[in-house]
Parts: sequence; C-alpha cells; structure tokens
Amino acid sequence: MIFMQAIWNGTVIAESDNTVVVEGNHYFPIDSIKIEYFQKTDQTSFCGWKGMANYYSVTVDEKTNKDCAWYYVEPNDAAMKIKGMVAFWNGVEVR
Repeated sequence: MIFMQAIWNGTVIAESDNTVVVEGNHYFPIDSIKIEYFQKTDQTSFCGWKGMANYYSVTVDEKTNKDCAWYYVEPNDAAMKIKGMVAFWNGVEVR
C-alpha cells in the first residue's frame, strides 16, 4: 500500500495507506480525514453508476475551499467499495 495525503492551504487534511482509486481519484477512509477542517454542505451531485454524492467544504487558517471533498452515503451496488470514503478536488493536492 502507498501512503497518501490530501493537502490544502499547506495543511494535511487527510492521510491514509488504505485509499481506493476510482476514476483517477483517491478515496480516503472517513476515519483518515482531520474532521476539524471539514464542514458538511448542502451541495449534491449525481453519478449514474456511483449514485448521489454529498460534499464537504474545508477551512484551514480561516480560508475555505467550498465543496472540495465529496462522499457517497449510500452508493450504488457497483460503487460499494467507496462507501464511507472521501475524495477531493478543486485545488486539494493528493500525493
């Protein structure tokens, strides 16, 4: 396993050696995110094979990256391996 980190505004907001890659995105286990930086939002989106996604905004040092993390509360059967996991975009560096 490769140890992965999600970094935004110079701060590690998630880290895990147990990510799952789907469509080029690393999904981090929910218990690997640093929840103090995350705020649930009302944003949703729909993927035909994964289902309904919900979003978090991340705030570090009083700067907020709106809706930059997403997760599936109840993914479709084809995407069950990402249930309870969080992925990132919009300037969050994953390495």
